[in-house]
Amino acid sequence: MTGVAGVSLVAWVWLLAGQGGFWRTDVRLPRTGGGEAVDAWPDVAVVVPARDEAEVIGRSLASLLAQEYPGRAEIFLVDDGSTDGTGELARELGARPGSLPLTVTSPGEPPQGWTGKLWAVRHGMALARERTGAEYFLLTDADIAHREGSLRALVEAAVGNDLDMVSQMARLRVETGWERLIVPAFVYFFAQLYPFRWINRPRGRTAAAAGGCVLLRASAAKAADVPDAIRQSVIDDVALARAVKRSGGRIWLGLAERVDSVRPYPDLAELWRMVARSAYAQLRHNPLVLAGTVLGLALIYLVPPVAAIGGAVAGAWPLCVLGAAAWALMAGTYLPMLRYYGQPWALAPLLPYTAALYLLMTVDSAIEHYRGRGAAWKGRTYAKPDASV
Repeated sequence: MTGVAGVSLVAWVWLLAGQGGFWRTDVRLPRTGGGEAVDAWPDVAVVVPARDEAEVIGRSLASLLAQEYPGRAEIFLVDDGSTDGTGELARELGARPGSLPLTVTSPGEPPQGWTGKLWAVRHGMALARERTGAEYFLLTDADIAHREGSLRALVEAAVGNDLDMVSQMARLRVETGWERLIVPAFVYFFAQLYPFRWINRPRGRTAAAAGGCVLLRASAAKAADVPDAIRQSVIDDVALARAVKRSGGRIWLGLAERVDSVRPYPDLAELWRMVARSAYAQLRHNPLVLAGTVLGLALIYLVPPVAAIGGAVAGAWPLCVLGAAAWALMAGTYLPMLRYYGQPWALAPLLPYTAALYLLMTVDSAIEHYRGRGAAWKGRTYAKPDASV
């Protein structure tokens, strides 16, 4: 057990030194000098796929309609078969004076081989091309609210830094006890898998995005053949980033300052479904990768507290010291994310407990997949992608 604890400590030292500074939270939207880098503001089409979002559409769509943008911007809300009045609510919001132009449209049911969201995005992008000839698409989810100046800042960052895709990880809601325990860790684990600094290297191989807020150059979308090329992807944001980067596009991802998720996850069950619906897809539906992930999570996150507490109880002090050192490194790397979310430092030592929950969610995701209920979202279930498509 002392040897295992030693391996866990070495793993944390390696993560600290060699994983792209994943714990840092200072990767924010690049500045370009207050709009001076933009000679002519490009036309932007905002595409919002929405399915049964009446609970949140009032806040999210209203924030988009109120954006002040120096160029031409138009919003296309794609109502993906909603049964709760999402489309009607959107039309009422769009009728208010002083708002950006809004079109509410519906694509019909997605054909075989398409996820519902990407079929809706494809429909919205095609309609926007037909009506506006937009140079950029802002792809944003129906549960994402944009604060004042968000659209302008996104375009300024893209144009001023010659970026083909700019994505921001929206600040998720942290109001309930379960949200405080699980949500900051969600972003922390994502950054550990996809370090932002590695993503933002023009020649780096790492690619990822945050699907709630993606500004995409229209020419880059055409070059990458998106969304058609990724039409089966459940984790569509990572697939989009890979497609754009593979086609030669420059991408950027960072933490948001003006973009917020307004979707509530009031209890553990909601958070569990949010993680479990796509966790096994992230592992490519591979049982060997699942086994490796479970072992890795146990070694990196569960061994340190077990070694520290068990060693102290048993009087095995070398074991205790190794476990405590790894636990301290783990908690230390989590502190910046807790500060970003305005949460108390006392949550940092609880990260192993949160990791254990994520481990169980991942296993549950695999079980649901083999039961035929994998990647379920709002009445639709997506199986393993068909390699022939």
